[in-house]
Amino acid sequence: MAKVDALITFTLMGLLFVVAVVEGGSPVGKPGYRIHTLFSVECQNYFDWQTVGLMHSFRKARQPGPITRLLSCTDEEKKSYRGMHLAPTFQVPSMSRHPKTGDWYPAINKPAGVVHWLNHSEEAKHVDWVVILDADMIIRGPIIPTELGAERGRPVSAYYGYLVGCDNILAKIHTKHPELCDKVGGLLAMHIDDLRALAPKWLAKTEEVREDKAHWSTNITGDIYGKGWISEMYGYSFGAAEVGLRHKINDDLMIYPGYIPRPGVEPILFHYGLPFTVGNWSFSKLQHHEDDIVYRCGELFPEPPYPREVHEQSNDKVYTMESEPNKRRALLLSVECMNTLNEGLVLRHAADGCPKPKWSKYLSFLKSKTFANLSRPKIFSPGVQKTMEAGEDQQPLFGETMKPHPKIHTVFSTECSPYFDWQTVGLIHSFHLSGQPGNITRLLSCTDEDLKQYKGHDLAPTHYVPSMSRHPLTGDWYPAINKPAGVLHWLNHMGDIDAEYIVILDADMILRGPITPWEFNASRGHPVSTPYEYLIGCDNELAEMHTSHPEYCDKVGGVIIMHIDDLRKFAMYWLLKTEEVRFDKEHYATNLTGDIYSSGWISEMYGYSFGAAELKLRHVVSREILIYPGYVPEQGVKYRVFHYGLEFSVGNWSFDKANWRDKDIVNTCWAQFPDPPDPSTLDRTDENILQKNLLSIECGKKLNEALMLHHRKRNCPDPSSPILTSPKLETRTSRKFGKIEEKPKTSTVPVRYTQELSQADQNDGHFRSLKVWVVALWAFSGLGFVVVMTMVFSGRKSKGTKGKSSRSRKRHSSQDSWT
Repeated sequence: MAKVDALITFTLMGLLFVVAVVEGGSPVGKPGYRIHTLFSVECQNYFDWQTVGLMHSFRKARQPGPITRLLSCTDEEKKSYRGMHLAPTFQVPSMSRHPKTGDWYPAINKPAGVVHWLNHSEEAKHVDWVVILDADMIIRGPIIPTELGAERGRPVSAYYGYLVGCDNILAKIHTKHPELCDKVGGLLAMHIDDLRALAPKWLAKTEEVREDKAHWSTNITGDIYGKGWISEMYGYSFGAAEVGLRHKINDDLMIYPGYIPRPGVEPILFHYGLPFTVGNWSFSKLQHHEDDIVYRCGELFPEPPYPREVHEQSNDKVYTMESEPNKRRALLLSVECMNTLNEGLVLRHAADGCPKPKWSKYLSFLKSKTFANLSRPKIFSPGVQKTMEAGEDQQPLFGETMKPHPKIHTVFSTECSPYFDWQTVGLIHSFHLSGQPGNITRLLSCTDEDLKQYKGHDLAPTHYVPSMSRHPLTGDWYPAINKPAGVLHWLNHMGDIDAEYIVILDADMILRGPITPWEFNASRGHPVSTPYEYLIGCDNELAEMHTSHPEYCDKVGGVIIMHIDDLRKFAMYWLLKTEEVRFDKEHYATNLTGDIYSSGWISEMYGYSFGAAELKLRHVVSREILIYPGYVPEQGVKYRVFHYGLEFSVGNWSFDKANWRDKDIVNTCWAQFPDPPDPSTLDRTDENILQKNLLSIECGKKLNEALMLHHRKRNCPDPSSPILTSPKLETRTSRKFGKIEEKPKTSTVPVRYTQELSQADQNDGHFRSLKVWVVALWAFSGLGFVVVMTMVFSGRKSKGTKGKSSRSRKRHSSQDSWT
């Protein structure tokens, strides 16, 4: 008997030893390492298919610990809801309609759900670390807070640079510690103790910001709709500041499909909040707002291109959609995201008892070892990029050397008219998809009267500029002068601009990729621009009359990349020289200026070139940045910008921006341009013509894509409805509209606003105060202009003119872009 007792004791000790070894080898299950993942949804088909995708990726990525769906539903919604089985679920009372104020704001369910889970869930008592995600995410690899650098008091999150309210009056109003406000969101990884302290503040601050309608203005919040949709995001940032949390900010953990990843970085999270494209295929989650695809056996989202269609190399055959490796990798990431969503649907349908689907090439691919290898769990290496400490420079790092690149700010000039509004929608949409670093600002030039009627305040981050279209001294009507005047006003009224390089664009442009000073070799004293060969005045007496250094006159324009120190010195010269050339009517002749209309329309372009020459700025001229749709591209060049200032056509289809001058496309639900032809119908016998047509189609499609997304976000009614009246916001609004949502951050993509105005109506008083500056500016510039012209004309010698031929299409573009 004693031997039996000894044997039992020995066996128990052995088992305890084995358990200890096992636990020691897998610390995530031990107290101190227990991880729990949360995500918030509502009782809608829209969230059900997202839930299927996230749950499938959760299992596939081998994320440690359990996951819980915080399901916010009304009692009425629960009666007909079909998706209780889609995920481990903790039911949360819906706060979409606020119980006290009646305000419809579904995004508040996220903090409300977290608070409810903490207070009422038994599982919340057995958690050390919490990972909070959004439903429209795909996990690619395990998200372990401690391995990402999270500590007590130091959560890890992603950078949301468009939360400009952390820098202005909004933070000062809503938190006692505005200096602690971090512009973060998306992925949240924090200790449970921090979440318990934060959650009530998160909810309270969300309510507080949501009720503060006086400060919903785009210029204060960064919400392009000025409707308070990103109140929950500010609720988080302000709540965290209140309890003293400082974030470790990592901008490599999460990527928007369609954005270009940094070299060497393997994101472990997809956030498909923005539309993305691969070749002729595209996907936008908002197109599936009411989609019950989860409950339709055998139904999948449209299949993306196969990876081998993006890039294939075998024997002597090489096919690739994109020659640049990192851009090609971006396309493959987009394909992976979509395939993972569809793979989740296939498995969900099978689990729900659907009949076995018919064989297809695509289904075979999803079940193949090839796809399994391509989508196996990824490991994020903390050594690839350091995690930024809160309080450090919150600018993402770029490049393989991991040295921080200089900050960039993009600006473009417009006026208060429907013509510029649809151009703005196109440019802003393409900015977010392009991967362009930094922020963007629209320089909006309007008269007081125009501003009272203007509807497009929230189309873009905006700096308001008094209109110079009608010259206050001469009465000359010349809207193009608003461009240099707007840049000068912005520089003089912004104080410290948080950027080292400024990229200046025109409104009638579509970005296809990033335009950076490091890629195109801009430096102090050496701006980058694109060739405008028709500016023949740089070669003749026009330059000799209007600049002291005609030998420095560069025939450039369109896109400008300039160091801010150069721009501060140059902007006044740009404005003065524009006035000077515009006043010199004796030399409007075509054979002097290259302007086929001999009307001085390109005076601003000469103002730029002559002003730069005065400072002896020599441009780096690149032909690889910009192309006009309708022009034959150079082989192998990946142009970054479409400039659609000229009419272009493909077969019987054509587009001319001038034909849409008076059409209010932005404020007319579902209005768009005629669709370009399907690329599959193109004649492929001539490669040059084919590539030209493909680029033209791409530009036309991108404009319509931007307009379609804009109308959806405006809550336009179903176009098939017999009565086009706008429904209530709650019937169609995405609960996460703040990021256009979508910033990206990409890119991509942070957004910055430059005016702290709470409402558009406040602009009248603001403009009156600016008039003092305007009068002083014009008085000074007019005096300087008169003195310069007196000296120039009194000493001018008679010279022969040099007639030169020029490109009439580009000259037409130049005139058209200012009229």
